[in-house]
Amino acid sequence: MDKLLTYQFNLSSIWGIIGYVLLVTFVTWVLSRIIRAFIVQIIKRRKTDRFGKTSILFLRNSVKFFLGLFGIIYIIMTVPAFRSKATLIFSGAGILAAIIGFAAQAALSNLIAGAFIVIFRPFRVGDYIRLDDTRMGIVEDITLRHTVINNFENKRLIIPNSVISTDSVLNHTIEDSHVLSFNNFKLGIKANIDLARKIIQEEAIKLPTVIDFRTPEQIMADKEQVDVRVIDIHPDHIHMRAYVWLNEPFQEFKTKCALKEAVHKRFLAEGVQLPIPFHKVIKV
Repeated sequence: MDKLLTYQFNLSSIWGIIGYVLLVTFVTWVLSRIIRAFIVQIIKRRKTDRFGKTSILFLRNSVKFFLGLFGIIYIIMTVPAFRSKATLIFSGAGILAAIIGFAAQAALSNLIAGAFIVIFRPFRVGDYIRLDDTRMGIVEDITLRHTVINNFENKRLIIPNSVISTDSVLNHTIEDSHVLSFNNFKLGIKANIDLARKIIQEEAIKLPTVIDFRTPEQIMADKEQVDVRVIDIHPDHIHMRAYVWLNEPFQEFKTKCALKEAVHKRFLAEGVQLPIPFHKVIKV
């Protein structure tokens, strides 16, 4: 037993070095798993808001990175063969150091940008954000290097923190998850506008995702729950828009589709004129 406790790796042999590296790697991995599991338990037990959850997840990812980095440095500094080589390289290779520094610039910028995202909180884990027409979805994770976004096709967008921190980000849920959805409709130039407005309002109220966002004063004044306005008149059609309040932005697309279909069926059933394509023929 004493021999087992006082056993030391023979760091002068290749097998001793391999065994030592494997042991340090295993210990580092176990510590990382234990700490990450502890952090996950904190998330589950505590009723943290999105800000707190974002910070804790970022901390969990940071633990994995820094423990791994510590393990590598520890191996280099404690194995004589590695330590002598590292000392030789870093003491006389200024150009190599410059190259490594340049290569690490992008990684460092992502690290700093990730820390700024967690500190200043332009978005949080669970927020619905939009960068452009192709990059949008739910923030799933914020790591030291990148932000993971789950889009509506259930695909993961991996965006470097340095990129997302410099882009303009539309956050639909940072303060208030309610969204005012614009729904556009086109009528024939001779269509009954009042009937069309009535149909749009009735069909919108039927949808389960539509909410009544009126104030008590507006309800007392008998203001319509869904506001429908004529916003433009063209030679071949009338452009109307319904302003519909929803509980959350995730349902906006489905609600728009359902409302367009329901309104179109009612227009056909009740004889509301639809626009006829207008072409101007010029004889030369």
